[in-house]
Amino acid sequence: MIPFVDFKTQYNNLKTEIDKAVHRVLDSGWYILGNEGIAFEQEFASYVGTTYCVGVASGTEAIALGLMALGIVHGDEVITTSLTAYPTITAIVQSGATPVLVDIHTEDGLIDVSKIEQHITSKTKAIVPVHLYGQSCDMDAIKIVADKHDLMIVEDCAQAVGALYEGKKVGSIGECGAFSFYPTKNLGAYGDGGAITTNNEELYNRLLAMRNYGQTSRYSHDSAGINSRLDEMQAAILRVKLLHLDKDNNRRKSIAQRYKNELVGVETLLERTYGEGVYHLFVVKTDKREEFMKYMEENEIKTLIHFPMPIHAQKAFVWERDDEYTNATQFASMIVSIPIYPELEDDQIDTIISTINAFDN
Repeated sequence: MIPFVDFKTQYNNLKTEIDKAVHRVLDSGWYILGNEGIAFEQEFASYVGTTYCVGVASGTEAIALGLMALGIVHGDEVITTSLTAYPTITAIVQSGATPVLVDIHTEDGLIDVSKIEQHITSKTKAIVPVHLYGQSCDMDAIKIVADKHDLMIVEDCAQAVGALYEGKKVGSIGECGAFSFYPTKNLGAYGDGGAITTNNEELYNRLLAMRNYGQTSRYSHDSAGINSRLDEMQAAILRVKLLHLDKDNNRRKSIAQRYKNELVGVETLLERTYGEGVYHLFVVKTDKREEFMKYMEENEIKTLIHFPMPIHAQKAFVWERDDEYTNATQFASMIVSIPIYPELEDDQIDTIISTINAFDN
């Protein structure tokens, strides 16, 4: 079986470095808000191209804290896409705001910026663009809309660490960027973790307090805050993996290029010319998805769907629903994710391509 991800091989390739980092933390006896976290925040900010970074407990809380620190409160509305992982919505709700959905482009699954303005009301305070599958949204177009209506931008970079928009890394363009280090991500921890990047010093200081119960000094709390801290063990592991991220992303790009050049019978997604994606996922489209996935399983190749049900169709999405999300509905009914990760061997890639090309589509 070719798995969808291969954590064991990934760890074995970095075992010496990872083990050294883990033992460094254990030997220090310091597990929360210590030197490893501080060092990782500095290194990650430098990587993304921002002045500041705040490590938090998850990508979901990175979005929520970013919104909360920007002043989002109950009754506000936050615009985002109808095709994303549900945690994007969870985070907006956690901030107190109401998520407002916008349909997507069927070519790539990204938010259709031309449809944002029709959803803006007097309650709208922010936009959360989702850099889906590792490709950047059209940030210049989003910024034009945001500036026109005095809206803030919190980038959801959970799937796109290292991706570029017009030469800038995602997470450095909006008021802040929210990252997830869930194990499957391009930069994955060995547990939960996340980070917020920003160039705004006031926002940075507010986030430092808010992630730690609103504490500004010991036993002094200026805001309610929450408990959302990146622990030392995960920070140490991420410091190791950050050193390998560009190499790993380049491997993903080379695999993606082979897929785009050699796959037949399935449709690959459009890559926008304004940026450079990092292929957290490689998604294809087929109108015979059930048969395709069964065929791949029979040929011992694992596939998944990201995401089979758009947000507007979720039972938990209790706000206004209508029929304007036709692109998201159609897109979600056809997509399949095939394996793409740095540890894939060339012969495994050959097998995936030849197997897909033999499918009777």
